[in-house]
Amino acid sequence: MPIPSPKPAHVVYRTRRIEEMLAWYATVFGAEVVYRNPVLAFLAFDEEHHRFAFADLSVIDPDGSDAAQAPVGVDHVAYDVASMRDLLESYALLKDAGIAPYWAVNHGMSTSLYYADPDGNQIEFSVDCFDTKAEGTDYWSGPEIGNNPVGVEYDPDLWLEALRNGTPERELLKIDTSGSVSPIRGKLGSLA
Repeated sequence: MPIPSPKPAHVVYRTRRIEEMLAWYATVFGAEVVYRNPVLAFLAFDEEHHRFAFADLSVIDPDGSDAAQAPVGVDHVAYDVASMRDLLESYALLKDAGIAPYWAVNHGMSTSLYYADPDGNQIEFSVDCFDTKAEGTDYWSGPEIGNNPVGVEYDPDLWLEALRNGTPERELLKIDTSGSVSPIRGKLGSLA
């Protein structure tokens, strides 16, 4: 079973020219910064909590270069999924087919499973943690995001079991603010 009806959600870029990138995306898309810290910037241009994110490699990997093989470029492409049940039931079927995610994390505004295709292209499938887009957008200005801009890892097998046993999705999707901050996984994490 494929992931049911995924919709493009956002793109994450690795860059050494963060100010130029932010200005370009502001000019071309009318995107505005919804959250920024010294390493990451998230931008939106519509009702989504973010459409673009930028990771500043000059902070993450200051000794890196701009050579052709440098890790500047697309980090991952994200797709929205309608429900946590859809995401986790698909996870179980994909896992049975030998396709497993490399990262399961509740970011606070969304909860995600990250996969890598055979060429190593990274893909995120995510479910919004709030009932409305406005609540997800408001999360960016709340205290939780500053304390944990990455999120808390979860076990998709345990969450699927909980859903199948009647636990409401909204209960699972609430971020555990006392949980350990997840390391960033995937290509970006390998640079940090």
